[in-house]
Amino acid sequence: MTHSPTPSATGLDTEALRRRALAALLTARERTTLLTDSVDDHELTAQHSPLMSPLVWDLAHIGNQEELWLLRGVAGQEAMRPEIDGLYDAFEHPRASRPSLPLLPPAEARSYAAEVRGRALDILDSTALTGGRPLVDAGFAFGMIAQHEQQHDETMLITHQLRSGPAVLTAPEPPRPTDAASLPAEVLVTGGPFTMGTSTEPWALDNERPAHVRDVPAFLIDTTPVTCGAYERFIEDGGYTERRWWAPEGWAMVREHELTAPLFWHRDAGQWLRRRFGVTEPVPADEPVLHVSWYEADAYARWAGRRLPTEVEWEKAARHDPGSGRSRRYPWGDEDPTADRANLGQRHLRPAQAGAYAAGESPLGVRQLIGDVWEWTSSDFLPYPGFAAFPYREYSEVFFGPDHKVLRGGSFAVDAVACRGTFRNWDLPVRRQIFAGFRTARDL
Repeated sequence: MTHSPTPSATGLDTEALRRRALAALLTARERTTLLTDSVDDHELTAQHSPLMSPLVWDLAHIGNQEELWLLRGVAGQEAMRPEIDGLYDAFEHPRASRPSLPLLPPAEARSYAAEVRGRALDILDSTALTGGRPLVDAGFAFGMIAQHEQQHDETMLITHQLRSGPAVLTAPEPPRPTDAASLPAEVLVTGGPFTMGTSTEPWALDNERPAHVRDVPAFLIDTTPVTCGAYERFIEDGGYTERRWWAPEGWAMVREHELTAPLFWHRDAGQWLRRRFGVTEPVPADEPVLHVSWYEADAYARWAGRRLPTEVEWEKAARHDPGSGRSRRYPWGDEDPTADRANLGQRHLRPAQAGAYAAGESPLGVRQLIGDVWEWTSSDFLPYPGFAAFPYREYSEVFFGPDHKVLRGGSFAVDAVACRGTFRNWDLPVRRQIFAGFRTARDL
């Protein structure tokens, strides 16, 4: 079917959005295929950590969600496999219990996901992306599904990091900075109002909405994320043995699990080593620290005489343009991410060195706010004023409250479709397997 370019109710070119949705869906499936075809069936069905699902569960879950929202929700088609809906309901079965379920075997899971995808692309081609249906206006449902698949691809990449055995994934090294030594340690963000969140980004999820004005006092924030070398100094200064740096729950975690360093680090012959996707290597001093919990980030900040930035501060540092007074989509502007601006999409299998991606810095000179590592903030995950759940409560609303901390900025494992200046991630403060680091801030 041929469509004429028609602006949607938001003034967007719906045909450009259709092309964008197609590209996002195809990119996500290429990555899913890489992550699942790189291991054998035994590895696909094994549970490599009780924290994660078997890879084959993620594969079929991706297909099931696509069927639920695109085939049934958008097109009104009959269910293909209604008997498996419960198996792939993330709220019905915790990750630790999923290996005991009668899951689709690898070949059947691949076939199911492929058949759903074929039908979904036909629906994308034939569906008007305007007309007052919130689920399809501006291609929202297709963008949501592309983001969902990429989020599970990130989850599967975490599983790859947790699995034992030789490396099965490869990627080129990220670019090296050329001016890191001349960068200031921190940047001043002036006080005053700025617009947080969005009411215009077509595929923004409910917790990013609506746009609203926040007044933020002036503060200073690290130019780059905290590095492994800086974190090593915290360790060597007794960071994991000094109770005074830790929140009570964090200190209890340290004592219970006998923590001495970030996850995947170990000491050998006086040197810190780490395991990264099946390879053991020296910890790189100039790379952002990775695989630390919120409690570890908070303890480091206290030790350094600083603090974690609030979510509001982080977004102002990332989006506010002091010259125009407006909020950008990204630190560098409104243009989509490119390879020279941010480390995204599993293009590399590690963060770039601190100070990389000069083309992606904010107007104030803050770097690596998008990509490389998720950044813990001090904020609880809470709704914005005027929040409305859409298209289902379980995406955001059920997680609101003090139990979850907000992370911002994405990581090397996040695709651009699921990463923007307004995107909000959240997790429990004990989580260490995620690709999370942090930067610190301080008051004036």
